[in-house]
Amino acid sequence: MNRNPIIPFVLIMVFGIGLMFLLSFKGLGDAKEMAKDAKGGGEKQKTEQVAAKKPEDIYKTTCIGCHGDQYQGGVGPSLKGVGKRLSKAEIAKIVVNGKGPMPSGLVPQEKADEMAEWLSGLK
Repeated sequence: MNRNPIIPFVLIMVFGIGLMFLLSFKGLGDAKEMAKDAKGGGEKQKTEQVAAKKPEDIYKTTCIGCHGDQYQGGVGPSLKGVGKRLSKAEIAKIVVNGKGPMPSGLVPQEKADEMAEWLSGLK
């Protein structure tokens, strides 16, 4: 007639340990998928998305944070009149390779000339 008070605690413990193992195996599967993406699976998709964009769209997604919404500068220098200070080849080299605190790889090589043309026309 007296129930054992330990039974509910043992059941909860067994359920918790089983859940812990189940989630661990799920995490291992996700880790393998994340490692595959880190090796290049995700980079290819990102490059394809950027390659299809216009220079204005690339600017809005990768450059606006440092150069401002009106090209006025901020963390990075002002881009107004950059065509007067630098040649298109220099601009293309900078947007691909970076310069100073600007990181490289923000604009793919195949879009560098188009981006340099657009930036040199900013007033």
